[in-house]
Amino acid sequence: MRFIRFYDRKESIIKTGWIHDQWVGEIQGDMFTEYRRLEAKTPLENVKLLAPVKPGKIVGIGWNYVDHAKELDRPLPEVPTVFLKPPSAVIGSGDGIVLPPVSAQVEHEGELAVVIGRLAKNVLPETAKTYIFGYTIGNDITARDLQRKDDTWARAKGFDTFCPLGPWIETEFEPSDAMLSCSVNSSIRQMASTRDMIFPVTSIIAYVSSIMTLEPGDVILTGTPAGTSKLEIGNSIEVSIDGIGRLVNPVVSYQTE
Repeated sequence: MRFIRFYDRKESIIKTGWIHDQWVGEIQGDMFTEYRRLEAKTPLENVKLLAPVKPGKIVGIGWNYVDHAKELDRPLPEVPTVFLKPPSAVIGSGDGIVLPPVSAQVEHEGELAVVIGRLAKNVLPETAKTYIFGYTIGNDITARDLQRKDDTWARAKGFDTFCPLGPWIETEFEPSDAMLSCSVNSSIRQMASTRDMIFPVTSIIAYVSSIMTLEPGDVILTGTPAGTSKLEIGNSIEVSIDGIGRLVNPVVSYQTE
């Protein structure tokens, strides 16, 4: 099943919904606990899709593909490398990625994103799947020059618009061997299978939950493959994952108030 958040233009409010084929139905209640699906009778093309979840926290995993670690001249990690992105960085598919003037090297990082469905603390890898609500697509936008300069990654990873998510949450997805790709202006820059992850999804959830409690709606970005590249104003970035869909965002200039 595919869950969405969308803007209802007729009523001028944000709603939670579900998709059947190319039709949208509203959801009444909380999709993480109890809810009721209303009839899917609104054409998908008539709604504005938003980021499918408003996470309390976004947990990133660095260097989780061998080739990406090598291209950044990093040793392979012995345990997952964990960092955080602020919820204020989240945007939806179709929204603009803003290039901040303080950085000269902003790059894309297409990733599989896990949406947590229930409270998780000290989870075992064997039971980790039961804590997953579903999956979406993420783009861990990174100011690479600032990442190299700073002692921490908060600035490099944390600018507004630096975490596109979407277009929906897919609950019927198998993450063990799905093809992920990222293109810039229709030119492929990244391509790999999720089977190439150093740490699989279940191990990541177990490790992260041993550090911090994961709550419903939290998002884990599971790492990016090799091929990250510099973004320019006017670029169109498309991250695709077989079995989920496409996340598309334009790159726009910084606008002062």
